[in-house]
Amino acid sequence: MRVATPPVGGKRLAGGRRVAHGEGVLLANPTAVLFPGQGSQMPAMRELVASVRPDLLVKVTALVGEDPFRRADESTRFAQPAIFCASLAGWERVRDHVDPVAFAGHSLGELTALVAAGALHERDGLRLVVLRGLLMAISGEQAGGGTMLVVRGTTPPHAAAIAARNGVTLANDNAPGELVLSGARDALAAAAADAARDGLRTAQLDVAGAFHSPQMQDAVEPFREALAEVQFAVPAVPVLACATALAFVDPREELAAALVRPVRWRETMVALAADGVQAFVDAGPGRVLAGLAPRCAPGTGAASLDMLLGDLCVVA
Repeated sequence: MRVATPPVGGKRLAGGRRVAHGEGVLLANPTAVLFPGQGSQMPAMRELVASVRPDLLVKVTALVGEDPFRRADESTRFAQPAIFCASLAGWERVRDHVDPVAFAGHSLGELTALVAAGALHERDGLRLVVLRGLLMAISGEQAGGGTMLVVRGTTPPHAAAIAARNGVTLANDNAPGELVLSGARDALAAAAADAARDGLRTAQLDVAGAFHSPQMQDAVEPFREALAEVQFAVPAVPVLACATALAFVDPREELAAALVRPVRWRETMVALAADGVQAFVDAGPGRVLAGLAPRCAPGTGAASLDMLLGDLCVVA
């Protein structure tokens, strides 16, 4: 799959420098737009949505039954729709500044990416994300609850060995040397101690569940049933699935299965760069994906929403 070639008059980005005039750099280079998942919530999300997409704020509040932004730090039931809406508001702000050749989303962000690419109607995306958050919250609670732990300075095989020894799951491969484990809190505490004995650094993530682990299994089938009722169109440009690092082929099945499959974000970024993408825009809240992209694909450029609109592109 070839997703990008440099535009006419475009240029390849050089590494190791900062480039001013971010919009011009992005317009001159094949760009992929990225949407984050959980853990990216920011205090200003509600203000952004209320300002840019007030209709979306009204709709999500009605579907959730209350304002999800007020409780985004409490449960995935609220965090997912809040981040989804903030990401769509971010896309609304940036869409006139970039002509993407591909989209990708980190976990939850896959739904946002499919909406942005025209493959999924926004109305259906909103309903799905509200259901996804509720199903995952219930599944996690029934499984005993848990969270996620980032392990830095290691490799996927090493992280997988630590996970296996402590009864947790290797859930995310986010960037070189940055792996995420998922599972019960006491088991993750043991995994953190295990990692420390190997000289590795760990930190608990700001998420309210053991995502991409067997704790989410009970959410898979009801989410699959909901997806079966939704119409998907051919996207305007390729949308990569982060569980496979390939373009979506069967989004209904892939989105359902992804609830318990690892996020292969590093490989997704590598695949986009190999297909010609030279710059990335993180259109969601925060700067997490903008920071990860150049680490995964050295020599590419990356900008968060505020960086781009502030006319600055950070290049690895």
